[in-house]
Parts: sequence; structure tokens; C-alpha cells
Amino acid sequence: MSTDTKRKNIFFLSLAALGVVYGDIGTSPLYAINEIFFGHGHVGLTMPDILGAISLVVWTLTLLIALKYVLLVLRADHDGKGGVFALYSLLQQLSFKGKAIFTAMLIIAAGLLFGDGIITPAISVISSTEGLATAKSQLAPLIVPLSIIILTVLFIIQRKGTAKIGTFFAPAIIVWFVSIASIGILMIRNNPEILLALNPYYGLAFLLSHSLLSVLITLGSVMLVITGGEAMYADISHFGVLPIRITWFTVVYPALVLNYLGQGAYLLSRQEIHNGNIFYSTIPHAFLYPMILIATVATVIASQALISGAYSLASQAISLKLFPFLRVIHTYANQEGQIYVPFINWALYIGCVLLVLVFKSSNNLASAYGLAVSGVMLITSWSMIQVTSLQWKWNRIFVYGICVPLIFIDTLFVVANSLKFIEGGYIPLGIGLLLYFIMTTWKWGKTQTAAAVFKYPSMTVQQLITRAKNSKAFIPKTAIIMSPDPVVTLTEEIPTLNQLLTERYELLPSTIIFLTVRQLSVPYAKSQRYEIKNLYKGEKIGDITTLVINFGFRENPNAKHVLQDLAHEKKINIFPNPDDWYIHIIHVRPSDEHIKTLWGKIKFQVFKFIRKNTDSAEVYFGLGSLKNISAEIFHVSLR
Repeated sequence: MSTDTKRKNIFFLSLAALGVVYGDIGTSPLYAINEIFFGHGHVGLTMPDILGAISLVVWTLTLLIALKYVLLVLRADHDGKGGVFALYSLLQQLSFKGKAIFTAMLIIAAGLLFGDGIITPAISVISSTEGLATAKSQLAPLIVPLSIIILTVLFIIQRKGTAKIGTFFAPAIIVWFVSIASIGILMIRNNPEILLALNPYYGLAFLLSHSLLSVLITLGSVMLVITGGEAMYADISHFGVLPIRITWFTVVYPALVLNYLGQGAYLLSRQEIHNGNIFYSTIPHAFLYPMILIATVATVIASQALISGAYSLASQAISLKLFPFLRVIHTYANQEGQIYVPFINWALYIGCVLLVLVFKSSNNLASAYGLAVSGVMLITSWSMIQVTSLQWKWNRIFVYGICVPLIFIDTLFVVANSLKFIEGGYIPLGIGLLLYFIMTTWKWGKTQTAAAVFKYPSMTVQQLITRAKNSKAFIPKTAIIMSPDPVVTLTEEIPTLNQLLTERYELLPSTIIFLTVRQLSVPYAKSQRYEIKNLYKGEKIGDITTLVINFGFRENPNAKHVLQDLAHEKKINIFPNPDDWYIHIIHVRPSDEHIKTLWGKIKFQVFKFIRKNTDSAEVYFGLGSLKNISAEIFHVSLR
């Protein structure tokens, strides 16, 4: 690839990253400064307080996003992919004390991000429509119903996918960043003394001149300026590290800093704050309605990014066996990341609408915002100690010199946001803990049932081969026997063989394939898509084969398509028409007769409920639509 071509690719990737990565953090100016001075922060409007609070905003953005995420965390990719579950996969490869605690914390972090996915669309959309009340106070009653209408349309169109509308994201978000930067420059020109806030001295002076409680409350509001920072890490698989860094330092960071300084300059001017909203008060009246429209589009983009992120999190959790099988629809054939998960979509929608109806304003919703994000950031900082020291082999002193200060800052923000627990902070924390319970319970139940099933006596592979050798006739069908683990040795016992071969059919199928579908901890598994082991090769028919199909945690795990490709390429002996396949599966009926504790019985009931209301393995792996499916029933008791 030529240098010019590489530059063009980086340019277009950088442009695309603007439309996806920065929607959440980019729309924070709509409500963050407002929350600091007129919401829960209640920072005074004296010059030292204004300079101090704006300095905290600028340096929080610089230290936790520019330094920590853009320069450090983005390096922690897993085969070019990022996000909480990529970090989880990285730690799984390492060996260190407390590993179980770290992996548990990352599962909790994933749950917290789901909580963030509910709050972000609600607060973003409602903050944009609040401009109507600034333009005309009589329009205030329309804020809540209009927000619900926008959210409803947004969630309805999710099933269509974002491929078609994605091309509009980058231009729209560029207009947004140019607009807020221009407003900031205009305000700064009128009150240039706000530039003193670039000096961290004023932020430190603010922290030292106020009580601890006052400082924590303020930091709880300052946290709003960095919500969405995790999206940079999660999206490196789509755009790469370099384009994300380029767009951050050339467009996003300057625009945000200019606008935050501009809002501070407006406060220094002592001009009227219309309807208690600083952001819209800085907009010249002639441009107010266009800016409301631009802000609404930007918040829809921000919401879309979080909704898509929730789909990806669910898909990755399923792949890592931390979540039950849910229906995953790929909406765009040419891009694997374009997915739609109906259950997640409507769960998010219900949550968003309830938040809008209950909290009614962005200031009120801000009380529920921040705890999830600060928790994820703290967990990420702790995990980075292990990655930098054990995987990158960095000097321990250097590692602690970087990570310990970041952990201290993150801990301050967690404590600060914990003060908002009763006012709404319990929402993302509750969602995070609930999902942690669901994921760990699901993993426990699947491990228990798999162990119980393989205690059943059965025919061995060698016995099956002996029978195949002695058979003179075969059913002209391919029997695909789904097995959770690959069948590789002749002495292995296969529980599903008894009913399939001794009770249901008198003759063997012409081909028997033991199929195991694995979802690896890597994002994509194209280079290692399948593994074939011939256990027995008949003279013409009667083949017995083990087939392992691998998918990465970001892929659509459609085993049917892979089987058809293998048939077409004649890699294995299988009938090309799926109507000539038998799919044989294990159906487990668990009981809790050996579980004695109350907590164990609660976990069992939750596991049983999840199994009943989610897809089975054959459906999730694309084999559920086939008409020839048989199941072998196993009654197992969990412990």
C-alpha cells in the first residue's frame, strides 16, 4: 500500500471515528457546566470559584481522557480490539495473584456500562430539547413528551441497522464541534481572563479552599465532562488507534476545551442565565433554534453510539459464555460489527423512557449519571497495572508512578459520585450488580450442567467405529451431533449416541459429524475458522468426523453457513443440502434436589428462568431453522 493510500485511509477512518466515538463525550457541554454551577455542584459565581471549577474541568479532561485513555489505555488492545471484554481476555492470559478478583471487577464493569447505556440516551436527548424552554418558556411542557418521541423513533429504527445513516454521522458531528468551538471562541474573546483556568493552580486552589464535602459534590458534577471516554477504547477495532488519537487531539479536545472555557467566560460576564441553562444562554438568539436542532442530532448520535455499544457488549458476553444466548441480527452483511439485539434494544428503550418520565430534566438525571462511568474507569486503571507490568514488562516503579495517581483520581470520582447514590446513583450500580449476578449465575449453571451430563454412561467412539465397520447399509443422511467439547479420542464416551443410534434409528447415518462450536476470546477467528479430525474413514460411506468451528467474540456465529461452505469445498463428507442433515442435541432438565442453601436455590431458579426464556445453542448457532432436529433428554441435579 502506497504512502498516499495509507494517508487517505487514515483520513477517512478519522472522519468516520468522529461520527461514532465521540457522540457521548462531545455532547457533555450541554449539561456538565450547568450541573456544576446550577445543579448539584452549586459552585459559587465568584471569579476564583469560576476559574477553579473550569480549571478542574479542563484538567480532568486532560488527565483522564487525553493522558490515561488516549495515550495509555488505547495501547492495551487484544488483537487490535479494545473494550472491557478485550481487557478481560488480556487478563485471562496472565497469571498473577488476585486474578479472580480482577476478572470479577471487569464483569461488574461490563454491567455498569449497560447501566450507562440506559442513562446516556435519556440525559442526552432531554438536555438537547431543554433548549426549547430557553427559546420560549411556554414550550417547557413539551420537553418530556418530545424527548420520549425522539427516543421511540431512535429505538424503532435500530432494527434497520445504522449502516445507511452512519454516513451522515461524521458531517453532523463535525458541524456540532465547529459550532461549540466557535461559540467558545466568541465568549472567550469577550472575557479573555477565563484563560487563566488553563493553569492547574486555580483547580488546586479550589480543592484546597473548600470543605471536603463541597469538593466531592463538585467532583461528582465534573465527572459529567468525561462520560463517554470508554467509547474510545471500545471502538479501536473499528477505526484503529491512530485515527482516534488524531481526531481527539485535532478536533474533539480543542473544541471541548474552547466551549468549556467559553461557558466559564459567559459566567464571568455576569450576563443573564436564561431558564437556568448556561449552554443555550451562550447562543445568540438568531442561532438558537438551529443550535437546538444541531444539538438534537448530536445527542441522537451520542445515544446511537451507546445503544450500539450495548449490543456489542451483549454479543461479547455471550461469546465469552458469560451471558445466555440471545437473538443477534446482523443488519449489514459487509460489516460484522453492525448488529441488532432485540431483547437489549427494548430493555434499553423501556429504561430510557422510565428515566425521562421519572427525572424530567437533565439536572435531575445528572444525579444518576457518573457513578457507572467512574466505576468502570477505576476498574480499568487497576487492570492496567497488571497489563503494563506483566504483559508489556514495564518497570514496576514507572508503572506505579503512572497508574497510582490515576487510581487516586478515579477513586476520588467514585467517592464523589457515590454521594449521589440515593438521588439516582443506585440505578447504574443496581443494573451493574444485577448483570454481574446474571452473568456469574449463568456461568455457574452451564458449568454444573455440562459436568452432570457427562457423568451419564454411553457408547464410546471406538464402539461406534466398530459398529460402522460392521454395517452393510446406512441411512443416506448426515447426522450432526452437537457436543460442548470436541470429541478427539477413541475412548471418549458420547452421551447422545445411545438414544440416537439404539432407540431412534436401526441404521447408522452415512456420515456422523461431532460438531463443537467454540467462541474464542479473540475478536475474529477467520484464520482458524475450523478444525477437522477424521476419527474413521469408511471405504465409501460411514465416515465419522470431529468438526470444531471457531468464532471470535465479535462475529456472527452461524455454523450452518460454515457447514455449507465445507460441503461446497468438499473439505468433509457431508450432504450439501441441509434438508439431508439430522441435528442431534442435548436437552438438559436440571433440578435443585441436591442444593441445600437458600442462596443456591435462588441461583438455581434464576438460571432455570434464563434458560427457559433465551435461545438454545442450535438456534443461536444458526441451526435452529433446520427441520430435522432431535433432542436427547438428560435429567441432572445441580449442586
